[in-house]
Amino acid sequence: MLDWMAWTWPTAAFFLVIAALLATFTVLAIRFPEVPRKGILRIETTRGDRLYITLLGSAFINLAWLGLELGPQPYAMIVCLVYAGAVFRWV
Repeated sequence: MLDWMAWTWPTAAFFLVIAALLATFTVLAIRFPEVPRKGILRIETTRGDRLYITLLGSAFINLAWLGLELGPQPYAMIVCLVYAGAVFRWV
């Protein structure tokens, strides 16, 4: 099923999670509109902005984890989850 693009199940799961996040945040934006807020970056951000910052930062965390050989890659996900919590709380 995934042979046409040489995808693996983890790769497909990654993109499905991203799609699910986008769909969830779209529903949240429609159902519960929010007013942008200013956090520690002193810029106005919405939930979508914070999601983008989280995804971008998580990509860099994972690349650094791989490049610096800090340990098994699943541990990087724990770091990314802590980072995501901090971004949604304080940014």
